[in-house]
Amino acid sequence: MNDANITITDMTDPIVLPQTDALYSIKRHGTSLTLCESEPVHTPGCIQAHGVLLVVRRSDLRINQVSENCEGFFGHGPPQLLGQPLSRIIGTDHQKQLVRMIGSEPIERNVVFAFLLEAKGNLPALDFCVHAIDGFLILEGEPTTTLPGHQAEIGKDYFTLLRAAIGRFHSASSSNDLCQHIATEVRHITGLDRVMIYRFHPDQHGEVVAESKIDSLAPFLGLHYPEADIPQQVRALYRSLWVRPVPDISGMLAEMVPLANPDTGRPLKMTHCVLRGVSTMYSEYLDNMGVAASLTMPLRIDDTLWGMIACHHNTPTCFPHQMRAACELLAQVTSLQLKSVQHIERLAYELKLDYAHQKLVARAAQESDLLALSDSEPSLLAAMDAQGAALRHMNCWRCAGRTPTEPQLDALATWLNQRDEFQSLSRPIYVTDKLSNDYPAGADIADVASGLIAVQISRMRGDLIIWFRPETIQTVHWAGDPQDKPLIPGPHGMRLTPRRSFDLFVESVRARALPWTAMEIDAALRLRMLIMELVILAIDKLAKLNDELRSSNEELDAFSLVASHDLKEPLRGIHRYAHQLMETGEVETRENTQRLDSLMRLTLRMDNLLDSLLHYSRVGRTELDFTPVDLHEVVAEAIEMVGIRPAEHSCTIVIERRLPTIACDLVRVREIFSNLISNAKKYNRHVQPRIEIGYLLPEEAARCPNAPREAVGQTIFFVRDDGIGIAHRHFAQIFRMFKRLHARDDFGGGVGAGLCIVEKVVGRHGGRVWVDSAIDHGSTFYFTLPGTVATPP
Repeated sequence: MNDANITITDMTDPIVLPQTDALYSIKRHGTSLTLCESEPVHTPGCIQAHGVLLVVRRSDLRINQVSENCEGFFGHGPPQLLGQPLSRIIGTDHQKQLVRMIGSEPIERNVVFAFLLEAKGNLPALDFCVHAIDGFLILEGEPTTTLPGHQAEIGKDYFTLLRAAIGRFHSASSSNDLCQHIATEVRHITGLDRVMIYRFHPDQHGEVVAESKIDSLAPFLGLHYPEADIPQQVRALYRSLWVRPVPDISGMLAEMVPLANPDTGRPLKMTHCVLRGVSTMYSEYLDNMGVAASLTMPLRIDDTLWGMIACHHNTPTCFPHQMRAACELLAQVTSLQLKSVQHIERLAYELKLDYAHQKLVARAAQESDLLALSDSEPSLLAAMDAQGAALRHMNCWRCAGRTPTEPQLDALATWLNQRDEFQSLSRPIYVTDKLSNDYPAGADIADVASGLIAVQISRMRGDLIIWFRPETIQTVHWAGDPQDKPLIPGPHGMRLTPRRSFDLFVESVRARALPWTAMEIDAALRLRMLIMELVILAIDKLAKLNDELRSSNEELDAFSLVASHDLKEPLRGIHRYAHQLMETGEVETRENTQRLDSLMRLTLRMDNLLDSLLHYSRVGRTELDFTPVDLHEVVAEAIEMVGIRPAEHSCTIVIERRLPTIACDLVRVREIFSNLISNAKKYNRHVQPRIEIGYLLPEEAARCPNAPREAVGQTIFFVRDDGIGIAHRHFAQIFRMFKRLHARDDFGGGVGAGLCIVEKVVGRHGGRVWVDSAIDHGSTFYFTLPGTVATPP
């Protein structure tokens, strides 16, 4: 127990006693507690008065302490027994039997049956159990016949009942099924009115997950109980013992005499005592429920208190040693069985997740794209027990199930990537079942994302995988109001009492999701590791591919030279021959003249097509030279290159503010502007077309229509005209090679390669290009060139 203090209100001034050494007695102080969480349940100072307790010094077997009711069991009161040899009470034969037992049996903090002390005159026969603690023997005696019906218990074959019960446990297919088996079998063995299996949740509140009862009782199955109903010091008790009998919650209490051990000056530790006195709080708690007797066994998995077997009876009863021994063994066996069943359930879940992970990664490897993790079945949802999943890769989101919106995901990703957890190279993972506690905006997405697991798969790009669980909107049925702990008048002033109402109280669990298990957290990290291995393999594959491409590019360059010479040379010859025929007048008819004229035009068109193809192939392969470039000067050069002379008033060029300087390849970016300006002039029916050239800063980007998400936060450049416009259905087609929307010779002709080259150059710079247009309302071509922009004053 901790070192907290206990406040006890007596008839005089309040006394503050340290919990470890307090001389506390339920009879004297039990109704004066103001904090039930501080009650020293390990040292109650009293026993249940239906039995008797002796504390014997182990070294000389003399009586150090005795319960005040000893005269009714031994015929002598405390003054006559204290300091006397134990043999005065139990006789020489039983003492020898006891000495042999403590020499051979492991009795330290372990209660074992010692002997039956025969009845003498009006004194009852007593069953004695013994255990040792801190150099003392604790002997507890209980009458062999106390209450009606006890004789029937003596005749029970608990071994046969226990063996049959354990045999039936093997048919349980799940932990819930096993719990119901336990409840049924315990009630069959004990004959008590109600047996419940009570499970602790991760937040320590409890739930009745299985129940067996008589028909006249109202069901408790499914009810939830607040954590405070079983204080921490009581839970600590149940991690040290296997059975806790209370045959009569209204029974009398007998105080230890003296209250402090004379040898140590400290209170007696009764952790393992079967007769340990019943807390006033607990007896009132049971009384409020209409319960007269209780028997409780813990369910433990390793050192963790998983739950309890809670048995209630509506009338006082007795729990003979044979029954308690059977229940104790049953609790130990069922704890082991529960551990086994849960292990099997966890293993099945883990295998299911691993299988899903392997399929996901195999498909991503086959398609060479991480986005394949979420595009089809099995999706990321198969990789975790979650209601939603999202993958962020290359600034794109792919979602499955219920997730926040993309803007909410963007904000969440920014927050996650700044957390300390993601600075770890070995374990970059963030886990929570109450996001709003860490992330203020989490309250807005609690309906889909109160809980999440997030793993980082790329620190450089901030790529993530996130699984979501919604808040537990399920209604939790509490057995009474968990906030209702009234103070009532007691014999020595106001004191705390258990809740007196066990009517159904409904409380919705808000902004909290079902917690993630350690196995699920490990599964998320394993999937991340598989993805990282896939990325490493992809990098190796890409390196080999680059080597192959480098070799292929050298061959392609050689081919280009051949194509330039071998394909274009015959075209030039045909063009020269047709031109000579036209000049010499050797063509006899007008029809032949027209044919030769068409032949010359076709040779010129074929020559332009070859030039465009060769130029496009070089654009994708040549290295870019990134230097600070004044785009205002670049645009002036492009305007001159397309043949626009301001003095001739052939076009109106509008540049409202000086263009910025940006890191880019001057030659290629000039080609972007020259192509777009040329098209703006060409596809226009106005005598004096109007062309506007400009840019939008990141904070002005909201004014840009159709902007892709990748353009957010970047400077956006544009070339706008008042030309013929483009139908929306053609927006994607115009960037294809040799794609023209008009007849070959309309609007000055052309091969249809300009916009394809623009898209290629912009892409080489890491940017995007798109169009906004409508028929007869002009067109605006937008593009980004990611780089450091120095905006002019």
